Amino acid sequence: MSGKYRSCVGMMILNDTNKILVGRRLDHPSGFWQMPQGGIDDHEKPEEAVWREMMEEIGTNNAKLIKSTNQWYKYEIPKETLKTLPWGEKYIGQKQKWFAFRFTGKAGDINVNTNNPEFSEWKWILHNSLVDNIVPFKRKLYKNVLSEFKNLFN
Repeated sequence: MSGKYRSCVGMMILNDTNKILVGRRLDHPSGFWQMPQGGIDDHEKPEEAVWREMMEEIGTNNAKLIKSTNQWYKYEIPKETLKTLPWGEKYIGQKQKWFAFRFTGKAGDINVNTNNPEFSEWKWILHNSLVDNIVPFKRKLYKNVLSEFKNLFN
């Protein structure tokens, strides 16, 4: 069954006040936000993928890695959403390794208008409002990631 889940990385990027960077997806009309994430290429390690994806999604690697999850988290994607994804016929969802970063740049370094943009805009939000701003099918995953990274907010 694990072959039915696309291997991905996710990143929780924290600013100096412990707010989390989220972006509003271009390809989803819901208005929900999410943390940056992306697929792992063939023969790529998760640690390599997360830095590449950060650059592709927010236009900067001005961050310091502070922690990664101890496990992979899976979630299924609703069939109507899968139909809109280029890999939607191959997988039923994603399995993700998550990484926490401390943002070391300036707000002007963040640019979501990249070569293949995924976000229309971005913002910083408090960790306790993160789950309510996320598309419902990812909420359990986000709760798990927040739980594993909870010591970052103490």
